[in-house]
Amino acid sequence: MKWGHLELLYWLPLALPLAWLLFALLRRRRSAIAKLVDPALLGELAPNWHPARAKSRLWLRLLALALLVVALARPQWGFHWEDVRRKGLDLMIVLDTSRSMMAADIKPSRLQQAKWGVRDLLRHLRGDRVGLVPFAGSSLLQCPLTIDYAAFTMTLDDLYVGIIPRGGTAIEQALRTAIQSFPAESSADRVVLLVTDGEDHEGDPLRLLPELKENGIRVYTIGIGTLEGEMVPGADGQGAYFKDRQGQIVKTSLQEDVLQKLALGTGGTYVRSAPGDLGLERVFNESIASLKRSEQESRTAKIYEERFAWAIAAALLLLAGEALLSDRRKSPAEADA
Repeated sequence: MKWGHLELLYWLPLALPLAWLLFALLRRRRSAIAKLVDPALLGELAPNWHPARAKSRLWLRLLALALLVVALARPQWGFHWEDVRRKGLDLMIVLDTSRSMMAADIKPSRLQQAKWGVRDLLRHLRGDRVGLVPFAGSSLLQCPLTIDYAAFTMTLDDLYVGIIPRGGTAIEQALRTAIQSFPAESSADRVVLLVTDGEDHEGDPLRLLPELKENGIRVYTIGIGTLEGEMVPGADGQGAYFKDRQGQIVKTSLQEDVLQKLALGTGGTYVRSAPGDLGLERVFNESIASLKRSEQESRTAKIYEERFAWAIAAALLLLAGEALLSDRRKSPAEADA
C-alpha cells in the first residue's frame, strides 16, 4: 500500500486525547444527572432513556473522524501502466560570476540575489528543462538541460565569484556556450535568461543576434545592480575595496544598453532588478509562460489506484449509523406502531 499524503496520518494519534476529553465530558454529564436524580429512580422517571447508547454514538463519531483522516492521506493500492508525456521548453540560465557581482548595491550581493531569484523561478517550472552556464572571462556548461530541479539547485548553490578562473566578463562567449548547449532535435522554444550587471570586457554580444535568431533562441536579460554603482569588495575579505592596476578603486555600475538590445533583437524582454525582486518571476509569468512547449519525452509510468473513496464511504456509513442510533429506547406503543 502507498499513501499520497502519508504525513497526514501523523494527526491520527491526536484522536486519543480527543477521545479522552469527549468521554470525560460524557462522564461529567452523567455525574450531573446523578446529582439531580437518584439513579434508582432514573429508570422510572425516564424509562425510554438508554444512556449506554451515548457512548456508542461517541465511538462511531471518533471512528468516522479517523476514517476521514485516512481518506485525506489518500491510500493507494493496485496500479496500472500509463504513458506519461512531458511538455516543456528549454531554458538556459546564463549567470554572471565575475568579480563585479560581489558588489553590495543589491543586498547582500548581486550574485547572491541572483541565485535566490533563480531558485524562486524553479517553483514555476512544470516539465521545462533548465540548464546553467556561469561565466566571467570565460564560460562553461555547469549543468546541462535537465528536469531534475534538485540537482540543478545543488549546482546553483555551488556557484561563487571565482568559480571561473579567468577574470573579466565575456558575455559573447557565454551566449555562444549557451547556443551550443541546446539540443538540435528539440522543437520547443529555446530561452536564454541572461543575468548580469552588463559590464563586458571582451567581444561584442550583439554580433550573435543573427545566430540567435537562426536557432530560434529568445534572450531575456536581467540587469542586476544600480545605475549609481558600488565599489567592488577586495579579495582579502577585510573590508578593503578592489583596485585596478593603477591602484584606483574599482566602481561597478549597471550597464543596460547591450542587455536591452539583446532582448529587443531576439524577441525577449529586459528587466532591471530591484532589491528583493530580481525580476525573473515577472519575466516568466508575463512572457516565457506563454511560449510554445513541445513534447520532450514520453515514458511508461506506474500509476497507483486511489482508494480514498472506500474510507469516505465507511465514514459516511458510521455517521449515518450514529444519526439513527438514538439515546431513547422505543416505547411499547412506538414499537407496535
